[in-house]
Amino acid sequence: MDTIKKIHEKAREKIKSIVLPEYNDKRVAQAAKIIEGEGLAKVTLFSKDMVIASEKERYIQEFFETYKAKDIDLDTVRKLFEDTLYYTAMMTKEGKFDGLVAGAAHTTADMVRSTMRCIGIDERLTLISSCFIMQVPNCPYGEDGTFVFADCGVIPDPNSRQLSCIALSAAELAKKVLDLTPRVAFLSYSTHGSAKTKSADKIVEALAMLKKLAPDMLADGEMQVDAAIDPEVAAIKSPDSQIAGRANVLIFPNLEAGNIGYKLTQRLSGARAVGPLLLGLNKPASDLSRGCTVEDVVDCVAVSAIRAQ
Repeated sequence: MDTIKKIHEKAREKIKSIVLPEYNDKRVAQAAKIIEGEGLAKVTLFSKDMVIASEKERYIQEFFETYKAKDIDLDTVRKLFEDTLYYTAMMTKEGKFDGLVAGAAHTTADMVRSTMRCIGIDERLTLISSCFIMQVPNCPYGEDGTFVFADCGVIPDPNSRQLSCIALSAAELAKKVLDLTPRVAFLSYSTHGSAKTKSADKIVEALAMLKKLAPDMLADGEMQVDAAIDPEVAAIKSPDSQIAGRANVLIFPNLEAGNIGYKLTQRLSGARAVGPLLLGLNKPASDLSRGCTVEDVVDCVAVSAIRAQ
């Protein structure tokens, strides 16, 4: 059984409620019918006529009181809440929904701001990042062709601490959603000091920080991607590696590398890319690409449902 089928089956095991605030996007509306038909989640296509005026006003006042120190005025907040995205994010925070999936008609910046401010950030991580689940056909690497790539959508140039938190949250998602033992590789153009640069040093420091956060996690870095995923290359370049060329969670050194890496893999190999899945929030949320397909929406809802279980 392939990875996507496994995800769908796991989502059905314990039905969770996921809200889709982009009610007027045809792809999202079509996906909602498929999700209900396949029993992947209890999905709500949330339209403006479902907004309760008194509740909206309460959310506006709560949001304003929380962020007024950041020089945001009440009129600006009211404009934000004309969009169902902010309203449903507040509902998700309160537990009225178990997770939120949007982004088909919103930018990543919209998604990050709304979820960060409404749903809130996990205090352990103190940052939002993102990942993709990648299913690569006819691939012997990773977990039978399945990988988690991070961060491919949020943090442009993460420092060592941020990289360690990205790695931790991506590994936790891999374990929760895919039922696999995470084997984390911090990617670089250098393998264990083959190049002496500040960027390589940053990755070495990130690995040390991750080991403090999760001492038992299988992780290595800095590593070139061939040494990270190919056991034969690893035997030459990094024979003592903890992951021995079997990495299934790939941590990119910056956003350029991550975004290029996932899109290149997707286009050249025909890989299925599920995400971006937002990491580090108090409740599950997924940021769809504005070029997403109906299939992408369905998959992100299924993953969000599992994360809420």
